[in-house]
Formats: sequence, structure tokens, C-alpha cells
Amino acid sequence: MTEAKKRSHLNNRTWIGIALSFYAFIAIGIGEGGLGVLIPSIQATFNLTSATITLLFISQVSGYIFAALASSLLCSRMGLARMLLLASFCLTCALITYAVSPYWFLMVAAGTFFGLGIGLIDAGVNTYIANHQGNADLMGLLHAFYGVGALLGPTVATTLLAMNVNWRGVYFAIAAVVSLTVVGMLWAVVYNYRPFTKQTNVAGTNPVTNLSVALRTPVVLMAGLLLLVYVGTEASVGNWAYSVQTISRGTPEILAGYSISGYWLGLTLGRLATGRVVKYFGAVRTLDLTLILLGISLIAWWLLPQQLLSLPIIGFALAPVFPMTIWLMPQRIPAAIVPAGIGFMTSVASLGAAGIPAGVGAVAARVGLEIIPVLMIPLVGMMVILHRWLVRQTVTQRV
Repeated sequence: MTEAKKRSHLNNRTWIGIALSFYAFIAIGIGEGGLGVLIPSIQATFNLTSATITLLFISQVSGYIFAALASSLLCSRMGLARMLLLASFCLTCALITYAVSPYWFLMVAAGTFFGLGIGLIDAGVNTYIANHQGNADLMGLLHAFYGVGALLGPTVATTLLAMNVNWRGVYFAIAAVVSLTVVGMLWAVVYNYRPFTKQTNVAGTNPVTNLSVALRTPVVLMAGLLLLVYVGTEASVGNWAYSVQTISRGTPEILAGYSISGYWLGLTLGRLATGRVVKYFGAVRTLDLTLILLGISLIAWWLLPQQLLSLPIIGFALAPVFPMTIWLMPQRIPAAIVPAGIGFMTSVASLGAAGIPAGVGAVAARVGLEIIPVLMIPLVGMMVILHRWLVRQTVTQRV
């Protein structure tokens, strides 16, 4: 086969890597999205409070930290396919442990592997898709598929609980969906699927040095902090809105459960629209507008407790923040540190998914669940400040 034909054959098969990436994001979306509906059931089983249930979030932190520091190094040494296979296996094992664990401490311990799996998949797939810089739609679509999974999570959980299926059975169902990611990544490893097995670091550079440089780059650190706050906000609404609506506001359980699905539906639709909106407004202006909408919709959720329309709008407003921040990074930092930078940013952002909902739950245990919508508003203010700093820094570098 000639070199030209080899390149053509490779290009014709790139859709496989994109399809595997999209499904991996559906899997992690289901894994994270289903928890919010299951929290009251888990609390009842283990006699937990809003404060003690947060140990499940906190336990994920060690996995996220390891993923943040090691994802680019693992990817350069193992290859993307093997790293994603390891991540998928860890995530599936954690979900099965959630389903069968007779002890609360064992479920908490499994959170480390849950965090590791999510962090490595997030970092590896985002880096892979970010290399397609010519297509903002692709990054938006990737995160839309996360939204699809996050939408399916509470929908499946609410439906199965309504059918009197135990919450453990729900986790078995989620584990079955995630396990297909293991199959897909195993195929990529066995058949040496080149887009996932070729070197991801820039030729002539050292992965350890690149990680060190990335960790000393202010734009990487501030973008990572922005994503940490963003993911913490997204996860806090997704994990606690069901409890706020049912326990504090008396919303019927099925209606509250499907309102959480509406939140994730808004996120999904927003991400499907992201590429088109960016083509019209540009990435920076899109983020400006959506952060304003996010602030307004969160205030509505706080001050108008009986309506549920604000939840889908919150999801829609959150949608562009993560994919566009990642998509802009190759334009903001040197090419050599892009894999390390994105790997660090996405994995450290996952700390927000554990740390911020845990902190919110601890405050709610003392003050009451109605404090949760209020706590979301200053987080939006932090996102606005960090986003505008990154914009000014980028302009300064170009000048």
C-alpha cells in the first residue's frame, strides 16, 4: 500500500476514534448524572446525613488528583487506547462495587477508582478531540454526548426506582453501559487502532518536562481553576437539585426526577448548539453571554422555588463553558504543552465535581437545603472573573 493510500485509509477510519470518544463521554455522563437521584436512597440504606454522604464525593478526589498529574505521562508511555482501557476498567469496577457493597466505607473507598476512571477518560478524550482544531462543532458534540449520558442517568434512575428497582440495581444497569467502553478500548488496543495508539506528544519534547512547564504556566493554572469551578457548579446542581426539590420544596418525586433530566437535556441541547453559536458570535462572546444567562437562571431557581423551568435553562447556559475553554487552549499555550495542559486542566477540573458538591452538602447539613441555590451564584461570579482574565491574558500575549 502506498503512503498516500495509507493516509487515506487512516483518515477513513478516524470516525471510529470519534465514535469511541463520544460513547466514552456518554458512559461517564451516565455514571455521574445518575447519582443525584440516588442520593436519598443511599442515605436511607446507610443512615447518612447530607454531610456524611459527601464522603462519596471526597473519596473521588485522590483519583482525580492522580489523573491530573499522570494522564499526560500515562498517555505518552502507554498510548491513549491503553490508558482509556485502564480508565474504563477502573470506572466499571467502581460502579459494580457501588452496587454490591454491604458497607459504606467500602463504597467510599471505591470512589478513588471512580475518580481515576473519570479523570483519565476526561483528559485523554479531550486532548484527542482538541487536536481537531479546525472543527469547533466536534468539541461541542463531544460534550453534548456527555450531556446525553448525564440526561440518561437520572432518567433511567428515576424510571427504575419508580418500578421499585433497588438503587443497587440501578448501579448494575449503569455499570453494564459503562462496561461497553472497556470492550471498545480493548478492540483499539488489540487491533492497534492508530489514531489511539500513535504518540500524542510533540516530537523532540519530553513528557515530564512538558508537564512541569504546563504546571508553571499561569494560563493553564487559571483555566484549570475556571473548569474546576464550572464542573463543581454543574455537579452541585445535578447532584443536589433533586434533594432540594423533593425534601425542601415538596415537589413530587417523579416530577423532581424528570426535572433533573430536564437540566441535563438543557445541557445537551446547549452543547449541540455550541458549534453553530460560536460560528456566529465567536467563542469568547459566546462564553460572555452564557455566563450572564447562567447567573439570571440561578437567581430564578433561588427566588422562584415552585417553578422548574429554570433548571433546563441553567443546563443550557452551562453548556459551552467546558468545551470552549478546552477548544481555546491550543490557541493560548505552546503546542508542546497542549496535551499536558489539557490533561491537567480536565483532571483537576474533576476535583470540582467532588470537592464543591461536598462543601455545598456540608453547608446544607447545617443551614438547610435551600442554601444550595444561593451558593451557586458566587461560583458564577468566579467563572466570569477567571474567563475575563484568560481573555485579557490572551490579548496581551498576542500584542
